[in-house]
Formats: sequence, structure tokens, C-alpha cells
Amino acid sequence: MRPIANSNLLRSLIVTASGVLAVALIGAQTAFAASWNGIEPFKSTREDVIRILGKPIGESTDGVLRFNVMGGTVQVSFVSDNFMKAKKLRPELVGTVLEIVLQHENSSDTPVTMKLLDNKAFVRDETKTTTIFRNLKDGLVYTFMDDKLKSTRYTFADSQLGRARR
Repeated sequence: MRPIANSNLLRSLIVTASGVLAVALIGAQTAFAASWNGIEPFKSTREDVIRILGKPIGESTDGVLRFNVMGGTVQVSFVSDNFMKAKKLRPELVGTVLEIVLQHENSSDTPVTMKLLDNKAFVRDETKTTTIFRNLKDGLVYTFMDDKLKSTRYTFADSQLGRARR
């Protein structure tokens, strides 16, 4: 076996390959909104949601579907014509998922157990009994009441909104 003639060349190749991999992974992370159970904002359709979650237990007059799920309920709203026009989105996004809201009935999760207190990706807002952690970059919002997780919102990421515009 022949020894490598130049260890600086090998080191340079390893550093370059590591950098390329890191950029690819970071780019892949920021390119997508938070998804839940295979349902993703601006991508999944009403048909996808019903295929994944089954028959809804209800539907509001503005088309929000409601489902029973383990641990609570979920509401799924969709991009409407009005939202598309107001946000100047591409017309083909009408009918795709806008937001997924999980209502947790008896969650034992807290900001501490979810490691949110020191997580710099989240902005924290508080009132007397409610704490909200928002990560708009990834489209994720947690709401806690008396330190217990009450809802999780999955919506479009900031980067997705920019790409969705006309």
C-alpha cells in the first residue's frame, strides 16, 4: 500500500467535504416547514389530510377540518382564495394546508421537558398563566398553560412564504 504523499492535501479534502455536507444539511433543514404526521403546509392537500387522518369529526364553515387523534384533537386549515390574494401567493397553493393545530388534552410536556427554555430558535412570550414559544423560521408554535403543553401549531416556514409568492 502506498502512503499518502501529502497529508495537507488529505486534510484539505476532508475539510472541504465536511463543509459541503454541513451546507447541504443546513439547507435541507431550512427548506421545509414543520410537518406533522406526514402533513406539510403549502404541500399537502385536503385529500392528503383525509387519507392520513381518516374521516373528520367536523368541518367549519370556512373549511377547517377537525379530527380526533390520540391525546386530543387536531384542526387543519387550508389556503383560501382570500389568503392567497392577501399574501400574494401563487394560485396553485389554494387548497393546500395552511396550518395544523394540535389541542393536547392531558399532556405532561413542559417547557423544561421539551428543552425550550434555552433554545435560541424560539421567541418566548408570557402572560400570567400562558407561555408561548414561537419559531417562525420553522413554522412551529407551542402554547403552555400553567406550564403544561396545550397546543402545538405547525404552519409554513418563513423561507416557504418567500418562495410561495408570485
